[in-house]
Amino acid sequence: MKMSEEILINVTPQETRVAVLEQGVVQELHIERTSSLGLVGNIYKGEVCRVLPGMQSAFVEVGLSRAAFLHIADLLEFGNNQEKEIQELLHEGQPLMVQVIKEPIGTKGARLTTQISIAGRFLVYLPEQEHIGVSQRIENEAEREALRERLTRLLPEGVEGGYIIRTMAETATDAELLADLDYLHKAWANIRETSRTAKNRSLIYQDLSLPMRVLRDFVNEETERIYVDSRETFQKMQDFAQRYASASLERIEHYPGERPLYDLHNIENEIEKALSRKVELKSGGYLIFDQTEALTTVDVNTGSFVGSRTLADTIFKTNLEAAQTIARQLRLRNLGGIIIIDFIDMEDETHRAAVLDELHKAVTRDRARTSIHGFSGLGLVEMTRKRTRESLGHILCEPCPCCQGRGELKTAQTVCYEILRELLRESRQFNAREYRILASQKVIDLFLDEESQALAMLSDFIGKPISLQVEAQYGQETFDIVLM
Repeated sequence: MKMSEEILINVTPQETRVAVLEQGVVQELHIERTSSLGLVGNIYKGEVCRVLPGMQSAFVEVGLSRAAFLHIADLLEFGNNQEKEIQELLHEGQPLMVQVIKEPIGTKGARLTTQISIAGRFLVYLPEQEHIGVSQRIENEAEREALRERLTRLLPEGVEGGYIIRTMAETATDAELLADLDYLHKAWANIRETSRTAKNRSLIYQDLSLPMRVLRDFVNEETERIYVDSRETFQKMQDFAQRYASASLERIEHYPGERPLYDLHNIENEIEKALSRKVELKSGGYLIFDQTEALTTVDVNTGSFVGSRTLADTIFKTNLEAAQTIARQLRLRNLGGIIIIDFIDMEDETHRAAVLDELHKAVTRDRARTSIHGFSGLGLVEMTRKRTRESLGHILCEPCPCCQGRGELKTAQTVCYEILRELLRESRQFNAREYRILASQKVIDLFLDEESQALAMLSDFIGKPISLQVEAQYGQETFDIVLM
């Protein structure tokens, strides 16, 4: 069944948001903020600042807040110098043209490569390489070979470099492929020219803005229309489409309505749901998503679903629905790395196989590369999803200042006992006239009520008065002891 797809672009001076809808349901969300534009694809004239022989890698300064990371496997010279070690190829202070292949994530700097690639609409140009590759999404070997031969025939004489043929090239005309080749070769000539005069640690090529990348990377034959709510961006997209993506031209529409575009399609609500730990299933079951530094876990629960004849049936139906929802949520939240799914235990092997098959089917439309490793010995499904940028939660949220991201607060009673211990320590170190406790309302209330005896006993033990003061701005875990 052909899937109908719509792309909705919401533009404000501060940020651009792109929502991809399939059959009217939001599947992907991309956000680009003016204050922190995406870095993947950017090319820099970097400077090696540290070589790490033990890790066969180097840190390269490119002008970002943190030094970026380059592994020997991503060094272009590595292909011709298989026996050499990184300290033979790089030295501190050496200028180096590098490209970002992974955004800085968490505490890690950007990941770099010297194997430069420039993306066009139908082709990716690899100026420093020689082979012609074909997208893995084109699986038919005869089609792959035909595309290789076609591109070889069109290549202008004397132009060096390799190419990767993108999926969209299957439907491209010769004229479109030639226009793409022309654009890519001009872009590379411009990059080389700029790099000659550029200073070290400077940007020499920036990838297209998000709306233009939509036309280059997202649009396919199933895309029915692209709605954009900014007239200026609509105009720029039309100009870009006219030059590089003429097939998209008629699908771009300006949305002039009074009601916000994302309200009209209930996308704001979907974003809120995508930030929640809990995701409700239509059947009454639910999922719990927990994202950590190392991996993401998804727990499947039946909840209130009791609609089937037997318990095994109920579990099977919940797991099937969960497989579809998990695939969608991974795309929507842009969760990457290692993902562990704890489906509800199934005794029936055919049920397990069917759930796994459903998950495989559900991730086929994902733009990010995914790999599903089946059920482990503990009955967990292990999978990986390629991570190239921050997750939605990390873009839109920050750790809670009250709990420091734990998701839980110490109880008022726990804080009371911490204060009592701290008071004892302070009384042994300092000889104050009086000790004053500054804490939240809830903690002070506890000292006035249930813990009043403990406070009186401590005051008696140290032989000094203890007074209490409510600080309305303090979180439950925050307190101070003032020596009077």
